Amino acid sequence: MDTHIRKMAQLLDNDHFLEKVGVTTKSSLQGDHPPWQDFTMSHLGPDNGLLLSVQMKKMQSEKVQTTEEWLRNHSLESLQLTLEHLINEGNIILNSRNSVEEIEFTEETVTNFESRLSEVIDLYQQRIQWLLQDSRKVFGLIKGTKVGLVVDVSDMSYRPRLLDFQKDLLCLIDEQLCYKKQLYCLSFSTEISPLWESPKNINVHVLHEARQWIQQLEPGRGCNLLKALKHVLTMKELNSLVLIVGSCPDQSLEILSDYTQQCMLGRKLQIHAVTYDCRNPASLAVLKNLAEAVRGRYHCYSSNRENFDSSDVHLLLQESQKAKDLLKSIKQTFQRRICGSLISRIADVSTEFANTAPSSFLPKPPNHKGPLVIRTPCVLAKTSTDWLKTNGLKAKKLNLYQVLAPNAFSPVEEFVPILKKTVSSTLHQKAMMQFQWYDGTVKNIHVDLPELYNYQKLLAKMVRLYEKRIDWLSVASRRIWGSVCERRVVILVDISVTNSMYFIHIQHSLRLLLEEQMSNKDYFNIIAFGSDVVPWQLELVPSQPENLQNAWRWVLNLQCKGSRNFMSALRRAVEVDFKDKDKHKSQGLYLLTTGIPDQETHTVSAYVAEVCGGFDLQLHVCLFSVMEDIDSNRIMPACYANPAETAIAFKEIVQAANGRFHWFGEAGIFESDDITLIVSEMEKANSYSQKCAFLVESLKQRSVNQSVNRFTPDGDSNVLMKKEKKRPQKLPSPKPTALSRARMYIKDNHGAERSASVRVLAWRPTSAKAEIPPAQTMKEWSQTENKRKHKPRKQPEVSVSVFYTDKGRNVGTVYRKYPEIMCVRKSVPSVTLPKKEEICSSKEWLTKYSIKQLKLELPRLMFGPGCTHQKKTVESLHKEVSAKYCTVFPSVEINGVVKHLQFQSKELEIYTEQLEKVLQRYIQRIQWLLSGSRRLFGTILEANVCVLIDTSGSMDPYLPHITKELTSLIWEQLRKNEVRFNLLRFAENTESWKECLIEATDETCHDAVRWVSKFHAHGNTCILTALQKALSFQGIEALYVLTDGKPDTSCSLILKEVERLRKKQDIKIHTISFSCTDREANEFLKKLASQTGGRFHCSFGDVDGQLAAHRMLTEGLDDEDDPVFPYFEGDDLKKLTQEVAKGRSFLKQAKSFRLLLQKWNINQKDNSGF
Repeated sequence: MDTHIRKMAQLLDNDHFLEKVGVTTKSSLQGDHPPWQDFTMSHLGPDNGLLLSVQMKKMQSEKVQTTEEWLRNHSLESLQLTLEHLINEGNIILNSRNSVEEIEFTEETVTNFESRLSEVIDLYQQRIQWLLQDSRKVFGLIKGTKVGLVVDVSDMSYRPRLLDFQKDLLCLIDEQLCYKKQLYCLSFSTEISPLWESPKNINVHVLHEARQWIQQLEPGRGCNLLKALKHVLTMKELNSLVLIVGSCPDQSLEILSDYTQQCMLGRKLQIHAVTYDCRNPASLAVLKNLAEAVRGRYHCYSSNRENFDSSDVHLLLQESQKAKDLLKSIKQTFQRRICGSLISRIADVSTEFANTAPSSFLPKPPNHKGPLVIRTPCVLAKTSTDWLKTNGLKAKKLNLYQVLAPNAFSPVEEFVPILKKTVSSTLHQKAMMQFQWYDGTVKNIHVDLPELYNYQKLLAKMVRLYEKRIDWLSVASRRIWGSVCERRVVILVDISVTNSMYFIHIQHSLRLLLEEQMSNKDYFNIIAFGSDVVPWQLELVPSQPENLQNAWRWVLNLQCKGSRNFMSALRRAVEVDFKDKDKHKSQGLYLLTTGIPDQETHTVSAYVAEVCGGFDLQLHVCLFSVMEDIDSNRIMPACYANPAETAIAFKEIVQAANGRFHWFGEAGIFESDDITLIVSEMEKANSYSQKCAFLVESLKQRSVNQSVNRFTPDGDSNVLMKKEKKRPQKLPSPKPTALSRARMYIKDNHGAERSASVRVLAWRPTSAKAEIPPAQTMKEWSQTENKRKHKPRKQPEVSVSVFYTDKGRNVGTVYRKYPEIMCVRKSVPSVTLPKKEEICSSKEWLTKYSIKQLKLELPRLMFGPGCTHQKKTVESLHKEVSAKYCTVFPSVEINGVVKHLQFQSKELEIYTEQLEKVLQRYIQRIQWLLSGSRRLFGTILEANVCVLIDTSGSMDPYLPHITKELTSLIWEQLRKNEVRFNLLRFAENTESWKECLIEATDETCHDAVRWVSKFHAHGNTCILTALQKALSFQGIEALYVLTDGKPDTSCSLILKEVERLRKKQDIKIHTISFSCTDREANEFLKKLASQTGGRFHCSFGDVDGQLAAHRMLTEGLDDEDDPVFPYFEGDDLKKLTQEVAKGRSFLKQAKSFRLLLQKWNINQKDNSGF
């Protein structure tokens, strides 16, 4: 009976049952457990007087506290585990050797302290593990007894995501909210939907209604968090508010924060902000900053653990890191002695460590807190741009074209009246060298070797100078800050909480700057910023030694806190320190930071471009990249980006401010504008030196050729050095007696082949009866003249020696230089395709990466002219006989022609690997085209576009889906790529969102989403009026027309009218067919796109396409027939799938050829007897 009642008591709907069996329930919600866990049984039957009480364990009651409450009893300070407490347990002694006071500890004391620290670290880890279990992992720990649950359903259109969300919410109800006293539930998207009018006392019926409400949640459109807050903050009974958001709110952080703070004045309301599986960094930043602004807690949950963050976990990690640093510091500071005691100098162990940040336990540079050692720079600081104005190659008149200009002449073309044609000068062939000039023209250069030799020596000297400049820029404070050149300087220092673990580095960087580069400036100031801006002085002060020392002492007292509110610090510097920027020259802002600012990059860029434009004011960025993983201390910034993305953002900001970018880390300098300019000048010097070497080598080569030709007789030079491969002509037959002496001389002097050949060729027949070749007929002359008109084909260069043999009049030739053999076979090229997707059409993409462009077409690669199967008729046999080599190679039939397969099996294997790599890249691009908003709308290519949406009556069933996809399009493509855009809906009439194209900012995109969410379907499809209005927008480049059917007006009329309107400006029209089965309507859309140079897109078959692509990447491409892509009508997908099909056919052929080769080789071995 007891077991049965306990099982029933564990059910959520058990109050009525317990009352029937005589169980009196007690409200113990203050103890953080549900009513049915503490109860007393007055009687369990007529013969029972049992009393059963279930109590929570003490550890369980401690765990349900927030981390901040829990740490009041378990922090290092409360557990007396700080360095100060350890020092108090030691004894001060005097070292007799050096009279220095030291502290002596027993080994047992330090060992016990270390053991307790280790236990506390384990305790923190257990707490973290407990926080990362069950519903606490998804939503964090819910505090308070009267809870308002506010749920965002705007990003739940994907069915599996909605089901997971509902499942997690049900777990939250069962595991945490059921322990509370009161509950209030509200869902919101564009509109709000409360479950009850007021908070309800928790009982079985209330929990049952809450579960049903969760299971009936439907996805919405916008994320109107402000409207939800306005409603729920009127519930004065609540003492805890849980905000669960899955997408970026429609309102800005400032609006949400100001309203919430005003409503919470005088109330004890705890706000717990949760981001549920949200990949938008803006949403994470808004919710986190909102929670911090109202002193609440935040929890960021991600199913793939990319953006996981939690205020509770963060506090525990911070305390755990303090314990680890203290434990490490103890092991490094104390020295063990054999006598069993521990000794350390008092100077090394200060009680000050106990109250400082964890960064204080990091190794410090020598004399870190001592006064500055100020040094006046001995060299006037200059940027590399200014330095190269006096030390660059052009400034030193060492530009190669400057050196060659006095001896450079352009080829001359003049009309010769006698010849009646234009003749070009040929001077360069005899006395000069041809050289390509910087403007692409060709000059005739007189090469002065001594001058070029001296020029190369000067280039080498300049390269050494540039290397010294780079070394100088890479040491001391210039390694961190670059060269500080301006006379009036403001230093902006990032002291956000993410820098707490390496703040010593930042302080040391400031020390080096103040010591080495600031003493010769006119005025300076330092502004530190986290969430708040903390200036050292109210305005710029002179760079005097006492001011520099005071600034350093102020820097030592800084502490890291908050996020990176860079915009506020920048405004403070510009509007206060540089308020008279138009009256002064040489002014600079130097920003030292470790991550991306809280504000959007384009916002910061626009501001600095405005304040720096037209004034002598520059913003320079010094980015410090930390090698440690950011997750090591679980400190996540409000706006996170990896180092590469951070560098790109700051480069954009620096470019807008006409400043310089300097990126460094513990390993050295990663990128610096100053150093890049010097390296570019060094590369230019190296290029000039190589061109000089080319000129000298060409001159030497031509000199060698001239010296060889000098020994060649003029009459017979065409015999000795043949430049063209001609059929050897029969030499005239001389008298036998005339050559007897020459033959004898050759016979006796075999070693003197070269001189002998010259003497023989120099001989002339003495007899007038020597044979003379017959004269050519007139017909042959005309043929010869016709041949001369055609440019002769370049033949391989050969060199032969001609001699007469001992027997009769026979002539022999010997090759002195063999002709180069041209290889007809082509090797398989190695292919490299970019991993990052390019925003372009498939047609443009395939012009660079098609199989033909990559030279991977199998027939062209394998079967050249020499692979054709040759047959010739033999008259004696009266039949056709194959050539001898036909039995050496296997034969295959290609397009009806028999070819010989001359590739090896290994080469075919390489070809297969390369082609599979290319096909996988094609499939990945298809997946990209089928993902996100590109699935429905295709890829937005242009920078100024208008999207036309059909809202006629036929679109009514699809309009919710269209508006959702439009929201994705606005954020994913238009906002991300900063496209100027407008929206226009059309039915029986037209309505545009704005009257002109608008920049894609956060505010405009939110406004566009709100406008789209108000669409309703009605009327006919009047597409012509919509096109006319859209084409009238100023600066428009392309239109994207989404419709589901044929227009109401004549198709030919629309095409003619569009052609007439496009004569004024070339505007592309891309058409998008949505759920259209009318072939005639689709043909019209294709014609409209083709006529205007646009693309036709149709999303039909997208699901099958995604499945096929996934199967191809996972199962491989062995089978040409399975899986296959569906037939895509859209231009982009159609071209890519056709290229994939072409590649798969080549792949199948290559594998069959390889199998054929393997069988052929086996048969050859069997026939040879091996």
